Amino acid sequence: MILFKSILYFVLLLTSTITIATVGTLIGWALPKNGIHWFDHAWSRINLWGLEHICGLKYRLQGEENIPEESCIIFAKHQSAWETIALISLIPGPKSWVLKRELLFVPFMGWVMYYFKPIAIDRKSGRKAVEQIIEQGTERLESGKNVFVFPEGTRVAPGTRKRYGIGGALLAENSGYSVLPVAHNAGVFWRRRDIRKYPGTIDVRIGPLIQTKGLSAAKINQAAEEWIESTVEHLPQSRG
Repeated sequence: MILFKSILYFVLLLTSTITIATVGTLIGWALPKNGIHWFDHAWSRINLWGLEHICGLKYRLQGEENIPEESCIIFAKHQSAWETIALISLIPGPKSWVLKRELLFVPFMGWVMYYFKPIAIDRKSGRKAVEQIIEQGTERLESGKNVFVFPEGTRVAPGTRKRYGIGGALLAENSGYSVLPVAHNAGVFWRRRDIRKYPGTIDVRIGPLIQTKGLSAAKINQAAEEWIESTVEHLPQSRG
């Protein structure tokens, strides 16, 4: 039944992605500033509903009071595809995502991504990619958007971790904007490279805002990593 329900949910995911991306692509140019973000929030909510009612996969959110009214840089743990769907609507406001450039060529979803002004980097370009994150990220922040970063750069299985990249921290150091850390255990229920979604409740924790003015990029990364990883360690690591 888990596999059947997961396939059924995948149909919803595919249908909602094609529908909303197509409509957004057709009329996005005519919408007022940040109006396009209605579409990604709607897509997120539809899929969270589908995960709960089809797969039995819910979430529990704590720390909403830590979300600032002003723009910030969001550092999130990356374990599965769940957080790329859920955090769009769980953290309010328009967002610009730091993502690999190849995603812009994905049919439908990649097409509409252009309207959200992502920071699409070539991860092989090294220093040039970091400079792009700083320059474009600062512009996005000053325009009222949050900048969303997965500092590990790729999905990691529960119980493991990767070195945090420096790009997001350098953006924080240079721009002076605060960092909002986010921890969760989504990978326990939705594993990387696995279509199955197991029923249960994902725990999401939004941490205290990290004020970055006067801190080096290394200190910013250290503060974010220590909070995120220590919080993840205390979340359930099994579905029992």
